[in-house]
Amino acid sequence: MENQLTADSISKSFNGKTVVRATSLKIRKGSIHVIEGKSGSGKSTLLSMLGGMEKPDKGEVRFKGSSLYRLNDTEQSKVRGTSFGYVFQSFHLIPELTVKKNIELPLQFNPRGVKKHRVDEIADALGISSQLEKRPDFLSGGEQQRVAIARAVITNPDILFADEPTGNLDQATSKTVVELLTTLVESMQISLVVVTHEQNLFSHPHYLYQMENGRLREVD
Repeated sequence: MENQLTADSISKSFNGKTVVRATSLKIRKGSIHVIEGKSGSGKSTLLSMLGGMEKPDKGEVRFKGSSLYRLNDTEQSKVRGTSFGYVFQSFHLIPELTVKKNIELPLQFNPRGVKKHRVDEIADALGISSQLEKRPDFLSGGEQQRVAIARAVITNPDILFADEPTGNLDQATSKTVVELLTTLVESMQISLVVVTHEQNLFSHPHYLYQMENGRLREVD
């Protein structure tokens, strides 16, 4: 599988405390990478560095051969807006907008020419077609997370970064969301990078890692 993104010895400290120790890994096209770790292990900071949101103190992140943090601000914003998608524990939906408008938000910054009819296509795939004209407050937590996932993939990203995507969901809904994410990886051939405190959230990820005290190790 082709490498979409590589990290070479990236590390990060805050207020003199090392949060992520020198870490290297490769994110491959169409693959699921799951990073497990307890709160405070450094996993979310690592995800932020991989996803273009937090510059490493040392080391390098390369996306499709280009050094991500050496790009200018406009170029970095373009990568984050079109090539990367993000899903978080908190859904970050705009309550005043309908579900459809929330999903469409990234398209106003998207130069790839993605047509808005894709909203209907993705909503159907995620089982939220009947909710498009509702506002987020009228949806369940699971439905709101599906909307957030739809918004994250509407631009056809190369990589989807998910930080505790099931953290606010019950067990049954979490299972459904994991199944939906797995299906999206297969159907859209995107890469998925997930950080979670839950063990065995994904039953068969392509790559499984554990993070503890800022150190990442791959699990065979």
